[in-house]
Amino acid sequence: MDESAAVPDGSRSPEGRRRGGGDGRVRTGDTGRIEDALTVPLTEAVRDLGGYGGLVYLRSRDRRSLVLALVTGVPRSLLRTWWRVPVGGALPMAEAYRRGETLWLPDERATMVRFPHFTAGLPYSFGSAYRPVQAGGEAVGVLVVLRSAARSPLDADAVAPALRPAGQAMEERLTRLAAGRPGPDSAAYRIEYDGEPVSVRLPTPAVHPVRVGLIDWDLDTDRCTADDEALALLGIGRADFGGTMADIEARVSPDDLHELRTSRHDALTLGRVRCRHFRVRDDSAGDEEAGYRPVELWGHLVRGGTGSDRILVGALVDAGSGLTAAEAAERLPDGLFSLDQDGRLTYANRRCEELLGGVREALLGRYPWEVITWLRDPAYEDRYRAAMLSQEQVSFLVRHPAGNWLSFVLYPDVHGLTGRIHPAGPPTGSEAAREAGSAAGYVPEAAAVAPPPGPVAAARAGALYHVVQMASVLTQAVTVEDVCRAVSEQLLPAFGVRELALYTVREGRMYLLWESGYPEGFLAPFEGVTLDTQLPGVHALTTRLPLFFESPEDLSLAYPGITLDRMSAWSFLPLIASGHPVGSCILGWDTPHRFTADERSALTALSGLAAQALERARLYDAESAVARGLQEGLLPHRLPAVEGLRTTGRYLPGTQGMAIGGDWYDVITTGRGVALVIGDVEGHSVGAAAVMGQLRSAVHAFAASERPPQEVITHTNRHLAELEADVCATCCYIELDPRTGRAFAVRAGHPPPLLRHPDGHAETLDLAGGVMLGVQPDAVYPVTALTLSPGSVLALYTDGLVEQPGSDIEAGIEEVRRCLADTPADSVDHLADRLVRTARRARERPDDVALLLTAYR
Repeated sequence: MDESAAVPDGSRSPEGRRRGGGDGRVRTGDTGRIEDALTVPLTEAVRDLGGYGGLVYLRSRDRRSLVLALVTGVPRSLLRTWWRVPVGGALPMAEAYRRGETLWLPDERATMVRFPHFTAGLPYSFGSAYRPVQAGGEAVGVLVVLRSAARSPLDADAVAPALRPAGQAMEERLTRLAAGRPGPDSAAYRIEYDGEPVSVRLPTPAVHPVRVGLIDWDLDTDRCTADDEALALLGIGRADFGGTMADIEARVSPDDLHELRTSRHDALTLGRVRCRHFRVRDDSAGDEEAGYRPVELWGHLVRGGTGSDRILVGALVDAGSGLTAAEAAERLPDGLFSLDQDGRLTYANRRCEELLGGVREALLGRYPWEVITWLRDPAYEDRYRAAMLSQEQVSFLVRHPAGNWLSFVLYPDVHGLTGRIHPAGPPTGSEAAREAGSAAGYVPEAAAVAPPPGPVAAARAGALYHVVQMASVLTQAVTVEDVCRAVSEQLLPAFGVRELALYTVREGRMYLLWESGYPEGFLAPFEGVTLDTQLPGVHALTTRLPLFFESPEDLSLAYPGITLDRMSAWSFLPLIASGHPVGSCILGWDTPHRFTADERSALTALSGLAAQALERARLYDAESAVARGLQEGLLPHRLPAVEGLRTTGRYLPGTQGMAIGGDWYDVITTGRGVALVIGDVEGHSVGAAAVMGQLRSAVHAFAASERPPQEVITHTNRHLAELEADVCATCCYIELDPRTGRAFAVRAGHPPPLLRHPDGHAETLDLAGGVMLGVQPDAVYPVTALTLSPGSVLALYTDGLVEQPGSDIEAGIEEVRRCLADTPADSVDHLADRLVRTARRARERPDDVALLLTAYR
């Protein structure tokens, strides 16, 4: 199998270059193709689990999405809606990624119970397994294997072991691939993907390989040379071949000798030989009565050869497999056709051409529903999707425009689909069946079909599924940006949209929120237009009615003088939430487009969902800004300058909801030097932030009164107990004399600080500690003495920096310690940014992060 699967053409488009790399190479790091690293493990995973298809999702550059990178055994076009899924979504691949656990869904019932929105988007019968993939000890993606639900049941305990070898191979290859790129980032952060999925073919079993041998026939002397394959086809050993056409004729059936000799006439009169069919003796069976193998001769005449001016350069082709099968198919009374894995026609017999009323040459290499207009019904494409995704036989009836009915039966496998068509009676209970009465079984021959008067919307299965999927995704979107991105990622692939613009209305004017696909600067003249402007997007909002234009002529006729771009069809959808105008959604198609009734209804419903989500997100953004402002107001805006020290702080709020936390840090000058403080009040609420503000003020007051470190923490502990706030807090307090480097540290239930020595070595300081603040009013806190050398860097932090779901805090502290040691300390600000980079890039931060760095000079 060829491991270097080609990158799809879309990856070399302008959009593909923006997302996946300008040279068509989907890169992760500086060297190597990511599909080369994953192809073999993916196909092995499908084999080991007895599946028919597999997928690999990798996290996006912004860590907000899982992006489909590789797909095998399933047409990638059928999964278009699932090319990019939110990490926080209620989807099986996202849950396996978040939880770091293998997930097994044996059939559609199990999927429906756990992931109803996913089932609504893919309502087909199949089983699926999901295994998280790691690199450098961190989850970077998910391996998915699809399995027929009709096969013998698979024990749930056997799924994880079956996927383990392929998963481990995938992780090893990704880690090696990431290691090829130098830089301070960990290997895990070099694994990311934002391109289109690459299709990889599963190994194809060699059923009847086509054999081809080469011959040179001197037409003047009847001398002939042949390669080993040609002699094998003729059944002649190399030692027995005398180099003459007589040797070949001796192997040909007497009934077909004339056919072979006529080849000479074709070559001399036409200059070529095409498809001369004859049979040669086949002694392989060892029977007394020899059999015969059909072969074909193809060739062309070459003049000017050595010793002769007329030589036929030809090829002998074994016609005993595919060619003979095609001949047999042409004699069948039913229509037969074959689709490749992506749904394009690769073969159709003559009867199929007659029944469908289409020309085979026009159908080959195309989707049948694109060429035969009366098949452009999403329900028919949905049958194809059902067959390919369930790998089970599917049958259905189709009414021909001439009035008769045709029965379609689809037989899928991982490499494509074979279909059979035959005349049938109307479905039981239909009006046609009632009219036909006893003659219901009679079906007239299919007539030629006239083309429709204009372009028809391409078949897109399951408009209702897109509505349900959009609703599911929008429930996960929190901010306005989340909503805009979700709408863009769902609408563009689901409906073949090329351009999208989302506008919001504020103070009687329209303002752009989000755009995708527009030429640079095209939308600038429309920014801030009033609601009385003669534009379709404005009218859709003010009239609260969607507008659809199926060609540039239609749009120009309705709005004379309007500026047009490269699009050929548009829809302008009002965004109305609870009767309140929110804005407009503009969609553009790059080809003329007929909007079916179902499509208009689906787009209108989707615009309503988007409007509700946008309105909710705007309220969230406004309230979140107030909450974050309160939290940031409680933190120091500027740290005091202290001679001999350089300090800097970083704070990252948690990402879950609007709850604000109680992390804080401070630098306080005292008569004996400077106090370095970091603390964390438990909980995430306005109350926790208020307690944090009180504790920070208390520590500041006690420190400024020049109390020793032990008394500062003791009094702060007693103060928190007296507040009766029903919360506790952790704190680390270090008083440092910048003149000598001497320091005294007190720790109250807080993670230990880290110290980077001048030589770059970093260690975790083993400080004696006491209980958390607020637990025991009379608790005693021990003091630890330290001495810092010039060039040292002291790091104080809260647990949000080192604690991750599913891993222990010691591992997180060790990772930060290594990062502190490996990063140059020339700039304390650069060092701080590097230490929080992992937390800053994370899509989900369950806890706040605070960091205080002090460089002693």
